[in-house]
Amino acid sequence: MTENEKKKQYLKGYEKTVRRMKRSELKIAEMRVNRMSPSVILDGMPHASGCNDLSGYVALLDHEERLYIKKRYLCIKKCKEITDKIEGLENEDEKDVLLYRYIKLMKWEDICAEMNYSWRQTHYIHSRALNNFRL
Repeated sequence: MTENEKKKQYLKGYEKTVRRMKRSELKIAEMRVNRMSPSVILDGMPHASGCNDLSGYVALLDHEERLYIKKRYLCIKKCKEITDKIEGLENEDEKDVLLYRYIKLMKWEDICAEMNYSWRQTHYIHSRALNNFRL
């Protein structure tokens, strides 16, 4: 793996933590939805409703929420760590390209439009930024 590939992997670390956090959010939301709308039995017979013990559900939900808080903290920490290193660059265009790409998770087309540079210029700035970036 080349030096620039290692730098890209490091910079992509924030996106990975964001994805982990979003998966955790989805899991919590799914747990809540499943609890609010239990399965319906359509056999025409009366059934007791809402007589379940909620303690198991609450314990699982609490566990997932605690994991989510940890993931959110790690995401914020990773963002700050990467942002601080990007801010160590001297050139403002290089800072912008790296922040847009790896922190704001923008697509190349959007970065080009935001910076008002061509695709080629934007990639040249990105390449230069990677060369100047220090792990």
